[in-house]
Amino acid sequence: MRWKQFLTPVQSMNPDEARAYLSDKTLQEVTILDVRQPGEYEEGHIPGATLVPLAVLTDSLDQIDPFKPVLVYCAIGGRSRIAAQTLAGKGYEQVINMSGGFKAWNGQAAFGAEEAGVDIFAEIDSAEMILATAYSLEEGLRDFYLRMLERVSDEKVKSVFRLLADIEIKHKDRLFAEYTRITGKDDRGDFECRFVTPLMEGGMTTEEYMERFKPDFESPVDVISLAMSIEAQALDLYIRSAAWTQSDDNRAILEQIASEEKAHLERLGQLMDELVGGGSRATN
Repeated sequence: MRWKQFLTPVQSMNPDEARAYLSDKTLQEVTILDVRQPGEYEEGHIPGATLVPLAVLTDSLDQIDPFKPVLVYCAIGGRSRIAAQTLAGKGYEQVINMSGGFKAWNGQAAFGAEEAGVDIFAEIDSAEMILATAYSLEEGLRDFYLRMLERVSDEKVKSVFRLLADIEIKHKDRLFAEYTRITGKDDRGDFECRFVTPLMEGGMTTEEYMERFKPDFESPVDVISLAMSIEAQALDLYIRSAAWTQSDDNRAILEQIASEEKAHLERLGQLMDELVGGGSRATN
């Protein structure tokens, strides 16, 4: 028996420390490893987490890059500590156990099965079409915000929806700029006519988001919370799609878009801070 794996000390972080640690890491610099069961993962997980249940961990090491730091979590911290010690015993040099587990995680979360939504990108064979699909997702979210704006009466909530819709325009601008860089095509009208069909970010329908989160549309905080949840779901979708694709070029584009989504989520967090306690205004 390899006793070393149970004797090897591993670093631990509480959820606040883990969130701070992840905040300045790119998506290519760290692996977030969920060692719970698939049903637990589906109910909620850290965006971008790779699911490898503890029971199959030693048979699935090929899914975990040994040259990247690995942040491991489970429900409350017990399974992840064993998993972290196992990885350390297998030669992984930087393994971090998140104490308290997902139940103590008070950051943004995504939900759904590991393969959920990835079919949006699964059959796309070009970076051009990945950017067009991502553009469609941003357009769908902007359309959603504009329709919600018409349904609310509180002027502060209306202003939040207007700001969110304007932020999506900036997101689309960045995607189209990347499309132009890759293809050399700069006719945006032609691009939108040929490729763009509004979709909801995160791969879910408006109704599914409403049923899941049940927001109070007269509460600015609830509106921002909903927007953050949608962005977290989108971040998770892009990261999982990048892991599933067989094309290195497509993976690079999806990872780049995921990094943008991570930045969008951080900006929404700044906006939430402004609403609940003052601070500078988020504009992009």
